[in-house]
Amino acid sequence: MNESLLRELVPAVIGVLVRRGADFASAEDAVQEALIRALETWPDDPPRDPKAWLVAAAWRKFLDATRAETSRRGRELTVDAEPAAGPASTVDDTLQLYFLCAHPSLTPASAVALTLRAVGGLTTRQIAQAYLVPEATMAQRISRAKRTVSGVRLDQAGDVATVVRVLYLVFNEGYSGDLDLAAEAIRLTRQLATVIDHPEVAGLLALMLLHHARRAARTAPDGSLVPLAEQDRSRWDTKAIAEGVEILQAALARDRLGEFQAQAAIAALHADALTAEETDWVQIVEWYDELVRLTDSPVVRLNRAVAVGEADGARAGLAALAELDDSLPRYTAVAAYLHERDGDLAMAARLYAEAAAKATNLAERDHLTRQAARLNAREP
Repeated sequence: MNESLLRELVPAVIGVLVRRGADFASAEDAVQEALIRALETWPDDPPRDPKAWLVAAAWRKFLDATRAETSRRGRELTVDAEPAAGPASTVDDTLQLYFLCAHPSLTPASAVALTLRAVGGLTTRQIAQAYLVPEATMAQRISRAKRTVSGVRLDQAGDVATVVRVLYLVFNEGYSGDLDLAAEAIRLTRQLATVIDHPEVAGLLALMLLHHARRAARTAPDGSLVPLAEQDRSRWDTKAIAEGVEILQAALARDRLGEFQAQAAIAALHADALTAEETDWVQIVEWYDELVRLTDSPVVRLNRAVAVGEADGARAGLAALAELDDSLPRYTAVAAYLHERDGDLAMAARLYAEAAAKATNLAERDHLTRQAARLNAREP
């Protein structure tokens, strides 16, 4: 059974239940129960119309839950009878569900969790395992998020920028355990691109594909990080790169530049270089200038300093870095790299060690420690 196809039906089925009168939280719970039932029965008895089957099963679950609650309260509650069997509605509420799950009233963490559950069709246990938190903790987070958006109608306008930001957060979580969040983010962004024609959605999808294409080369057999310049480019996924570039070019042609298109353009320039030495750093700096104009983000300015150091020399990169707050994450690591490029190995080694002590990611900490040790071994 194609579980990915099954999950793709989730937002549409939730939308059907909501339009029939179910509140969002109850509809989402009912669809999750229907999904569990589908996983149990479909391998031996696949339905002719999967969406209609899920709608019928979820609606029955909702009615059962409503009647049980009515009985518990000791009063009557009128609910619609189960609709006659037949093809499911062709109305697609997927886009509205994306907007709902990325509602501005939610924290980023809650928006990500709710998106994975209600749009992605993942179970609470799967999401908890991916984020390495107890299932009860994730259940509480999702429950609070559902209560927060319970009064929001699916026909209300949403913000595309918020939706793509949430999907970007999902992608950046990468993967852990059995659930690959990067691949899931790509799937959800593809799905979003089918229901909304927006250049930033396309830009985000291109960015994800271009970054994901390098995944196999990012770590050595012992699990250590491999910097971009040292990666074996023959291991990059050329098919994903070609698709990402094609999507990006179509988005840029619409002349509505956004930050994800600009980020994707930088990733495409890296992907286009057959060797690290052939990287067009001058163009990359120009795209970072566009990103600074669009976002004025300190993190973007930090990455720009690295690019300036490659394009115009380490001294120019250090001058760009000096304009930034040294408390920025990765500031010390960037300073170490640029000082090494400038030939000050003692300073670079000290800064690499300092950056390693600040690192929150174990793989990054190990990489920076190795860099410090490498330079210290070269000192007389």
